[in-house]
Amino acid sequence: MFVVALVLFVLAAVAIATGLLGLTGRLPRNRFVGVHTEAALASVESFRLANRVAAPTSVAAGALLFAGGLVTYVASGPLALAVPIVVGVLAVFTLGSGANAAAAAAARLAPVPAAGGCGSSCGACSLRDACGA
Repeated sequence: MFVVALVLFVLAAVAIATGLLGLTGRLPRNRFVGVHTEAALASVESFRLANRVAAPTSVAAGALLFAGGLVTYVASGPLALAVPIVVGVLAVFTLGSGANAAAAAAARLAPVPAAGGCGSSCGACSLRDACGA
């Protein structure tokens, strides 16, 4: 279970670092870590706002992952299997709630223009430029 605990520790470090950088406004605008919705990536200001809003939940998810890593490291038997699963699910939901709040904040700051044609339902259709509408 050492490997599973190590994975949880690494994920915790990434989540906490991302949260702290987002909270201080020093997370560089990118497509890999942090909130990267279309509205959040619209400008540097909207990216900073979105990641500042999501930062507390990112740090909380990192704390959950770290605690889960500690328990997984010292536990044995069924507990050592159940803890990483439960902690992983809780961390995903925690990150998701922060990302939803951050996406809403970024959308209020920089609304995404409505897409026309076949991509009008969500704006993410990769073929929307090929449509005749």
